[in-house]
Formats: sequence, structure tokens, C-alpha cells
Amino acid sequence: MHRTSTLLISASLFAFATPVFAQEAAPATDASAATQVADDETGSVEVVVTARKREEQLKDVPIAATAVTGDTIEKRGLTSVKEVAALTPSLNINSDGAGRAFVSIRGVGTTLIDTIQPGVGIFVDGIYQPNTSYLNNPLTDVERVEVLRGPQGTLYGKNTLGGAISVITRQPTNQFEGKVIGSFAGPDDAWTAGASVSGPIIADKLQARISFTHQQQDGFIRNTLINEDQNPLNTDALSGTIVARPAGDVKLTINGYYTWLKGGSVPYIFVDGPTDYRDEISVNANNYQYFKYRGLNAKLQAPLGDTTDVTLIGSYDRRGVTTDNADPDFTPFDILRQDATDDLKTSAAELRFDSKWSDKFSTLVGFYYSHETRVKNGLIVARANVPPFGDITQVVASNDDRKGDAYAAFANAFFKPSPDLEIALGLRLDHEKRKSNGGTGEALLFGSFEVDEVDRPDLVPNDELTIKSTKLLPKATVTKFWNDQLMSYVSVAKGYRGGGFNGPDVPAAIRTFKGDSAWTYEVGAKYSSLDRRVSLAGALFYNDYKDYIGLNTILGLDVGFTTIDLNSGDVKSYGVELEGVFRATPEWTLSGGGSLMHARLSNTDIYTETTGRTLASDRLSFQPDWNFNLNSNYVVPVGNGSLDFYAGLVGKGSRIPASIRQEIDEPGFQGSHPPLRPLKAYVLANTSLTYKIGDVEITGFVNNVFNTKYFESYIERTTLILAGLPNSDVGIIGDKRRYGIRTRVRF
Repeated sequence: MHRTSTLLISASLFAFATPVFAQEAAPATDASAATQVADDETGSVEVVVTARKREEQLKDVPIAATAVTGDTIEKRGLTSVKEVAALTPSLNINSDGAGRAFVSIRGVGTTLIDTIQPGVGIFVDGIYQPNTSYLNNPLTDVERVEVLRGPQGTLYGKNTLGGAISVITRQPTNQFEGKVIGSFAGPDDAWTAGASVSGPIIADKLQARISFTHQQQDGFIRNTLINEDQNPLNTDALSGTIVARPAGDVKLTINGYYTWLKGGSVPYIFVDGPTDYRDEISVNANNYQYFKYRGLNAKLQAPLGDTTDVTLIGSYDRRGVTTDNADPDFTPFDILRQDATDDLKTSAAELRFDSKWSDKFSTLVGFYYSHETRVKNGLIVARANVPPFGDITQVVASNDDRKGDAYAAFANAFFKPSPDLEIALGLRLDHEKRKSNGGTGEALLFGSFEVDEVDRPDLVPNDELTIKSTKLLPKATVTKFWNDQLMSYVSVAKGYRGGGFNGPDVPAAIRTFKGDSAWTYEVGAKYSSLDRRVSLAGALFYNDYKDYIGLNTILGLDVGFTTIDLNSGDVKSYGVELEGVFRATPEWTLSGGGSLMHARLSNTDIYTETTGRTLASDRLSFQPDWNFNLNSNYVVPVGNGSLDFYAGLVGKGSRIPASIRQEIDEPGFQGSHPPLRPLKAYVLANTSLTYKIGDVEITGFVNNVFNTKYFESYIERTTLILAGLPNSDVGIIGDKRRYGIRTRVRF
């Protein structure tokens, strides 16, 4: 298998090439008139993107980028950005619960705890999402997902030091159209149903679009103690968009959404090592979390004179989370219980001016403001039998109240001294001020245990903490268009992520950590043949990453434990990304991409000074040295319809788990503390057969065909030992084989 995997990886990396072209080339009938232009002779698709906040063909944009079209997302049954990541070089996303996702690009921007600001910016129709939990949410009626690698601060602001993920939803149309989708798969009863309708209310003046998606699955982990599924997912997503064109080129777009989600939280299982793929857990509660996402945003676009287009955006987003009577100790012993609520509100406004002063010179300048508040309330209950008193219950309550304001001004200039040369310069000034205030309380009870049976103790308020930062984020790019088929570029950019706070129950000396930053140097090239049968792109990059924020240490509390986020040190990462599409015949299309990367901690002095510990590995948690995808579509006519045979592979290299293992064994660990072992590399095979006739598609599919076992989320035992939990690793298995049917009807 190892030799086979190596051959597959090599084929995907060198037969197809890098970070830029849409997955996948599709027949002209599948193209969206709004964003794609299909070649009449070859049927290949040129995707139009807004990576630089203006419409451009992807093959001409001097950014390492991948655009996955909504058609591909629906055909392959991809349900979230986390699943789209498998089609993107250097993008690494995994999750250990419905409300948590870990994301990085090129080893930069790792986010392991949801209270840390994301290091990879997440945007929906240009609206910033301040939390990575969106990566698990359903993709509803999406036009495309753009993944931009490398710092994007000059256009997208702070917290894009690794890159940006931009989700563009489908817009209302001036003709009536609709779509219905559905799927069912076993063995965990995973099913999806959805629909969208779009059309004019007043022709040419007012259009609307509404969509709804329901998704649910039982998951593959069973709680044998209470006989319930431990990692299910159940979600409903509703969204609506109205576009008004009151006069001339003036356009007003209003969008609203509401998403309900129930899912399992961190269902870690005690395991004997990274090849012990257990699927049963024994804890005293199902640990379900309940989420509500809702928001409203508006975008006004209008011309200003003959040279400038003005865009004004306003948005309000809110995410609420409830955790009810959870068991956070991973054990069958009834020791800990937890209740928690988390309410995050974000409002933002952006004003920008896109001006074309001549055929050679244009600018994009603007201003941005956001205000964020977050209130978390938690209650942890612990019970122990203490002779002669009997059962004693200790209760600790906490409140974490945070606020943040961000201001920015940005300017970008695009100069073309000749038709084949472009020089782009950008600069953004970001200022951030964040505050944290909260309190903790503690009480002792006798005999009582259930969370809803205890009184919340009085809180002892903490001093208010404030962190501020003012940063300049520059970027410079030089692009050479050698001919209509080939271009190359070189760029240098700096990205920054703001600092943050640890919880209110943490000592004041370590309640704050500073932001991290990265300089990225990149050389890339893109090629597209005249007949559009071959599209290739590649990039070489080097990152100088300072003050990396990672999963750093565990702090024991009076009741339970908490994770402390600190600056871990400096990281160097470098590598190559390749991606491309090849239409071998009019019926057969091959697409794929991958990356090879070396990302390592180069200096951890700041971590050792803070914790007194020296890490055993210079690798970054969950970060592989390679990933790839390789896909084949073969379409043959059958009667009045067609059959599409699809087969694909996705793979990820070995990774170290979340670990704070010291360089040498600590006292008391000898004999029960095995060496730090990485998670094994894996390759997953997926296949489907689609029959299409007119606007109706029916697909039979199998995901993870060979039922490959693997871990995505895993915590090495040192973390548990320091938290006072059993001496064992814990892990969450990846999805097993699913097989089923899905359909799509458009009208």
C-alpha cells in the first residue's frame, strides 16, 4: 500500500499542476452564466473569481488560488468547507466537534481553540466570519468556494496571515429557476434534502432567491454506556437574497440567513495508540451542542462619475451555542459535568472605491470597521466520595465577557506599464483593541450532583484586561504575461493575526498572548493551452512565521482543567503546490493537485520561558508534509442522456497529534510514556456513477470505498496526564465507508 500511495501521489503532483484552476472542467451545459464562460469547441470552463475584489479570470490572477465550483460541490456531495479542503493544496482542516475546526494554510494560521482569532480568514459573500465553526456548516446554494493561499491582508485584513477562504453564494436571477437536491447514505443514515428558487419580482428591477437545506447523520461513534450516537449531526439552513436595481447601474443586495445545528462535541475515545481505531465510547452524557447562526447583510454598489465604482457593505452576524449537562472527562466514571452558553455577535461596515484612471492604472481603496462581543458562561460540577462526609460536590462557575473593535484603511494600486506587465502594490493599516473581563466562583455542596440541581456560586470579578495592536500589512506583486497561454508572478506579503485571552479562571500573568505574523515569499506560474484542454498552475513559497500561536499547555484547576494558549515560537515553512485540469478526450477529464511542504518550529524559547517545558517535536500539530487529490470523469452518451463515471483519490501525509510532550520523559512517566508516535498517512478512494437526462441527475456513490481507517483528531497522553485524567491517548476516528444515492433536479 505504501508503494501504491507513493505512485499515486507522484502522479497527481507531476501529471497535474497547482494552486489555481477550478475543480473541475465541466461541460458547457453545467456552466453558470454568471461566473463561467464555456469554450464552444472544447467545453472547458474559465472561472471568474473575485480574489482581488474585482472580477477576473482565475488563470490571470497572480495569487495561488483554487476555485471549487458549486456544480462540483453538488455533484460530489460535498456538504461543508471542511470537505472542500480535500480538493485544495496546502489547506488543512479537521474537526473534533460540531463547533470546532482546526485550519491552516501552508502550516500558517493554525487555530486549535475557538477562542483564538482565526489565522485563515473566512468570508461569505465578502462578510468576515470571526469563528472557525463555520467550516462545519452546510454549504447552501453556493456558486463557488475560493481558497487564496498566502497573506491576503491588503484586501481582506488581519487574521488572513495564512490565507483566505471565500464562499460566494448563488445570486438571484432575472429568469425563474429552481433546484431540488436529495441524498441518502448508509450505514449511518446520512441524508440531505434541499431546494432553492430564484426569479424576478419585477423584471430587470427586483429579483429574489431563497434556499433551504436539511442535513443529518448518525456518525460512526456509539456511546455504549447510554446507548446513543456520540457524534451525530443534524442541521437546517435557510437563506434568502434580494437584489434591487432601482436606477442605472445602482445595485442593492440584501441577504439574510438562519442555521440551526445539533452535533456531538469532542467524542474522544481512549486508545492504545494511533493505529487503535476504536469506534465505541463510554461516557455519562451524549455531549451534544446546540448552535444557532443568524445574520443580515446589505451591499450597495453604485458608480461615482465615469471612473469609479463605490461599494458599501454593512453586516450583523450572531452565533449562539448551548452545551447541556455534558461529561467532559472522557471516562465512564461520573466525575465531571458541565453546562455552558456562548454568545458571539459581530457587526461590520466596509466602504471601498474601485477606480480605473486609465488603461494602465487603477486603484482600490477603502475603509473597514468591526465590533465584536462575546459572552461565555460556564458551570463545572465535580463529585468525589470523601469519608466520613460521603459524597461532596464542588461547583465552579465562570463568566467570560469580551469585546473587540477593529479599524482599517487600505489602498491598492495596479499599474500596467505595458500590456504584458503588471505591478501591484498594496498597504493596509489595521488597528485593533480588545477587552476581556470575567469572573470565577466556587462552592461546596453535599450529596447533590446533577448540573440543574446546584446553585451557581457568586462570581469573583477579574480585572479588565486590554490588548491593542497597530500593524501595517504590505504586499507587492509583479506579473508577467508571456503570451495568451502563460503567465508568471512573484510576490511578497506580510500577514498578521491579533492576540487574545485565556479564560477567566487562568492566572492573570498568562491570561493574554500576543498576535503572530508571517512574511511570505512566492513565485508562481499558470498555463492554459489555446484549446483550453490543459490548465496548469504551480507555486513555490517560503514563510517566515513569528510568535506562532498553538496548543501549548494544560493548566489544572480546582475542578477539572483548561487549555492555555500561548505563543510557541517561530516557524519556517516552504514548499511547492501543483494543480491542474487535463481534458484527454471530449469525454474524459482528469483533474488534481497537491502540495509538498516542510513546516517546522525553528525557535521555541518563548514557550520554554513561559512554561518551563521543552517540546519533544519541532513539527506542528495535525500539519502533514503532503496532501493531494486526483480525479477522473468519463462521460458517455446513453440514449437521450449521459453517464458520468467518477473516481477520485484524496490523501494526507502523516501528522503528529496534539501534544505537549517534553523533549525528555518527565518524572513519573517512565515505563508508561511511549515515544511520541505520528498519525499514519492515508489515502481515501471515492467513486460515483451519474445518469443525467435533461435537468435530472441520479447518482449512486461510495465514499471511502475500501473502508480505510484513519485519525484526524488525536491528543497524546501527556496532555491528559497533566490534566489529571487517565494515562492514555485519545482519538476520534475518521468517517468510515458510506454508500448511497443522491439526485438533483433543476428547472
